[in-house]
Amino acid sequence: MKTKMTSRQRLLTTISGKLPDRVPVTPDTSNMIPARLTGLPFWDIYLYQKIPQWKTYIDCARHFGFDAFMDGYGWVNFSGLDFDPDEKEKIERGTAIILKNDERIVTQEYEIIKGKQKWSELVHIYYADNPPDMWVHYSKARVPAVPEKWEELEGVVKHPQGEPLIKWMKDEMGEQGLVGVFCGFCSHFCSEQDIYNFYDNPGYFYKKAENQLDYAKKRFEVMMGLEHKPDFICLGSSGTLVFQTVETFRELSLPFVKELTALCKKHGIPSHIHSCGPEKELVKICAEETDLTIIDPLEVPPMGDCNLKEIKRLYGDKLVLKGNLHTTSVMLEGTAEKVREASRKAIEDAAEGGRFILSTGDQCGRDTPDENIYAMIEAVEEYGRF
Repeated sequence: MKTKMTSRQRLLTTISGKLPDRVPVTPDTSNMIPARLTGLPFWDIYLYQKIPQWKTYIDCARHFGFDAFMDGYGWVNFSGLDFDPDEKEKIERGTAIILKNDERIVTQEYEIIKGKQKWSELVHIYYADNPPDMWVHYSKARVPAVPEKWEELEGVVKHPQGEPLIKWMKDEMGEQGLVGVFCGFCSHFCSEQDIYNFYDNPGYFYKKAENQLDYAKKRFEVMMGLEHKPDFICLGSSGTLVFQTVETFRELSLPFVKELTALCKKHGIPSHIHSCGPEKELVKICAEETDLTIIDPLEVPPMGDCNLKEIKRLYGDKLVLKGNLHTTSVMLEGTAEKVREASRKAIEDAAEGGRFILSTGDQCGRDTPDENIYAMIEAVEEYGRF
């Protein structure tokens, strides 16, 4: 029998292609379950940052006792790196609360240009018991384009950034698992409107892709020069092949994935892509044409198009596979016994030879029963021994 490993040791062993003491188990609780466990209104996490979102995840992993795989929960800013290198002038900006009641807080950003206040057409809606709606058009939020009354947003807790933030996250994580930090995204489309915009003005998106690659390489260079580096590099995007076709992914995003995963391999740091939705073709491309280390969540139909057993047979020697229990029919609505059975099947389908992390197909819902999270952990103890 193998010596019992810590969660960190177990995940690092799996990622390196070796056999750990058992299959790692890291249900994607992401942010809804961690926020619920704090007992605070959700806007205290998402808006006021009273507890950083990433810390709620670590606390959640410790609460349940699963192997924490923290894939970029919170962007890490680095001094000297600018999101928009083409911006020539500094414009005064602010954020206002334009609506506040027991159910939600709505904020709207503004700019002061030549002494005049210009309001964004988009607003953010923060709920007491749900994650926020971000970048919602004011009309859909049923608020006026220019607020009739508002107050300046105050009381947002400022946390460290750059290397001090990475060190803080890793210190908090300890042996509970691994900390990942984003270095760019594998999708340039986030909405139906982006698709129209691409065909109306493709040059903008090609330039955007070029700028992202340049920015990502600079960001990667900064991170590799740190004393306190992340444990892995995140490159994923939600729904990469939802709004992008395979062809547009190849044109706009594949050069970024190829170059960044090659850099990760050169520097000996794992790379990771999370992409919910249809992913079978993305797995194939990443396995055959890139140096990617880990991919998830390998969702089953109808939310995705992956068969875990087939994916393992085809690409299990090239990629670490992480997934893929159905987050609604199994995790949210299923019994603990159904979760154990689905976990057992996933282990049977993909654990042989290692390079497998038992997880869920994307984020578990807020009201996922605690006993179903525990059932996954019980399953790897019973069925996941090598």
